[in-house]
Amino acid sequence: MTTLALGLFLIYLLVAFLGRALLLKRATGTAGWRGISGRPGSAAWFGGVLFAVALALGVAAPVADLLGASVVFESDVLRGVGLAVFLAGASGSLAVQQAMGATWRVGVDATEQTDLVRAGPFSHVRNPFFTALVVAALGLTLMVPGVLAFLGLGLLVLAIQLQVRAVEEPYLLAAHGDGYRAYAESTGRFVPGVGTLGRR
Repeated sequence: MTTLALGLFLIYLLVAFLGRALLLKRATGTAGWRGISGRPGSAAWFGGVLFAVALALGVAAPVADLLGASVVFESDVLRGVGLAVFLAGASGSLAVQQAMGATWRVGVDATEQTDLVRAGPFSHVRNPFFTALVVAALGLTLMVPGVLAFLGLGLLVLAIQLQVRAVEEPYLLAAHGDGYRAYAESTGRFVPGVGTLGRR
């Protein structure tokens, strides 16, 4: 199961990030990579750095398990559940990327204007990609339930919160004004009905 977890996660990273960037580059002329926002030490900067660290830990966790590092608990049933959860989250995030089309980006360029996507999964939550990514990370953690996996999951959640609150929401409010405000007032941040604008 650990080898499977490592292989699936590496494939997922290649498809979701590199593959999507190449497709976007071919279709629009831009790969969508905007990098880490903010000055070093800022909340925005920490969000980007922690996101990268969390993904690296997602790779390191199954490698450590293969090298004999102790896991927090052993359960074949739980690992099987983790596989199902990972596949659901990974496929969900890829579907969200497809729904985003040409607006998909990694990071934010404050000078760039993109369309505000509100259809499909975005009609239910404002950040469905991040929701699905956390589901996939939870699945990976259940597949290789070691310290590194739990640490990576925690850092990923923190990084996403920082990225969304300190980078993406201010950018979208500046770029789309009342349109984004109305959307955010009626649509949850990560799950339906929770985290609408004006509620933390």
